[in-house]
Order: sequence, then structure tokens, then C-alpha cells
Amino acid sequence: MQFLIIVIAIILIIAFMSIKIVKQAEVYIIERLGKFYKVADAGLTVILPFFDHVRSVVSLKQQTMDVPPQGVITKDNVTITIDTVVFYQITDPAKAVYEIQNLKKGIEYLAITTIRDIIGKMNLDETFSSRDGINNQLRIVLDEATDRWGCKIDRVEIKDINPPADIRDAMEKEMNAERNKRALILESEAQRQSAVTIAQGKKEAAILEAEADREAQIRRAAGEAQAIKAVAEAKAQEIAMVYNAMKNAKPDDKLVQLKSLEALEEVAKGDANKVFIPFEATTALSSLGAIKEVLKDEKKK
Repeated sequence: MQFLIIVIAIILIIAFMSIKIVKQAEVYIIERLGKFYKVADAGLTVILPFFDHVRSVVSLKQQTMDVPPQGVITKDNVTITIDTVVFYQITDPAKAVYEIQNLKKGIEYLAITTIRDIIGKMNLDETFSSRDGINNQLRIVLDEATDRWGCKIDRVEIKDINPPADIRDAMEKEMNAERNKRALILESEAQRQSAVTIAQGKKEAAILEAEADREAQIRRAAGEAQAIKAVAEAKAQEIAMVYNAMKNAKPDDKLVQLKSLEALEEVAKGDANKVFIPFEATTALSSLGAIKEVLKDEKKK
């Protein structure tokens, strides 16, 4: 009975050592007698106790690795500190285990040397404006170097770039000066635009005012011309009426001469200080004088 219990215990121990359950997104690297035997995928795996053993458990998930901040010298001899993170995934578990002693350390050292090489060829200003380019160059170099280790570099990101304190102060002052410069430029541009707008408005107002004055003068002149025309037409009608009346009355020479004298009298009342009398009117004036004398003699009688 005691022997049976020992046998059962041994069987259970062997079964426990033989049966392995591999989790999802993991693989087991199994060696037999110290030599690589197989890669056990997720699920149930049976191995031979005392002959086979699990060398390593490898995760197939995408993994991240923080590269310690590194002091790097730029092309213009400025020392900056760069903090980087690497995203990688194991594609060949056997290579990841057997081709390199420590995969993470290998990736870390490669990243450090590559960063120093890339940043050493760039000026300080370029390091801030070319992050995407630096990330891409790092990814390409690391991916090519780690391919023989059964690893794929999916992405490399520079988390932070820290220049020295004095450089940061100088950059902040430069940034403030640039902001003030842009503000002054925008303010002067706004003032110029405002002055241009005001001048344009004054110009358009002057043009409109000149056009209004011209239109008013044209209408005033047209009105005056219309009034003069109306007066002239009225005078012409009056003269025509007088002429027709005189013509219908069949005046004699004395009445004509009398009317001529009345017209001369009206002319003499004008502002002119000289009056020119036609030669033909002298006869009428002498006749008028004779008539006047006759009338005076008749009144005396």
C-alpha cells in the first residue's frame, strides 16, 4: 500500500513536470539535453521530464523600453539631454534567446549610440524642429540592427530634449523677443491698414461730394437756362403781342415816333451813363419839340 502511494506520487510529479500550459501571446523555448528543441506555442505542451526543460518564456506582445536620458553633444557644441522610448516586438523567439545575451540591453546600447551619431550631425535648433526625422532615422537603424536578433522595432519616440539652463534662458528670451517683434509688426500693419482704409474713405467721400456738387451745378445751370428760356419766350410773346396790337391799330408816324421816344426813355433809366440815339430819331425829337411849343402857345391863349 505504501509502495502504491509512492508510485502514484511519482507519476503525479512526472505528469506535473511533463505537462506545460502556455499562455496566449507567449511561447516557450524548450531545450532537450541542453540543445534547442522547439518553440511551444500557446496551449497544452508535453515535454519529457529530465530530458526537456523550458529555457525561456518569451512574450510576443509589443513591448516598450525606456532608454535612460543621455547627454548628447550637438554639431554646434551644445550638450543636451535626450529621453527616448522604444517600441519593439519579438518576431523570432529562438533568435531573441540564442543570438544575443540580453535583448533589452542590446536595444538600449544601440539606441544610445545611434542617437549620439544622429544628434552630433545637427545644430541645436534642428534637434527641436526635426523630431519626426530623428525618430524615423532611429527606427530604421535599430530595425536593421535588431533584425538578426528576431526583433522588429515598430516605433521610436523622443520624449524630451533638455538643453542646459543657460541655453534655455537664452531661448526663452529669444522667443519673447520674437513674440514682441511679431506683435509690433501686427500692430503697425493694423495701423497702416486703418490709415489706408480711412484715406480710402475720405477719397471716396471727396469724389462723391465733387460729383454731388457737379450734379447740383449742372441742375442749377439747367434750371437757370430753363428760366432764361422761359423769360425770353415770355418777352418774345409780349413783343409779338405789342407788335400785333400796333399792327392792328394801324399807327401813324407820330404814334410810332412817340413810342420810340418812350422806349428811349426806358433805356436811359438803365445803369449805363451813355445813351446812343439813332440819327433817324433826331427828326422825331425836333418834331416833338415843335409840337411841345405849339401846345404851350395854345395853353397861353
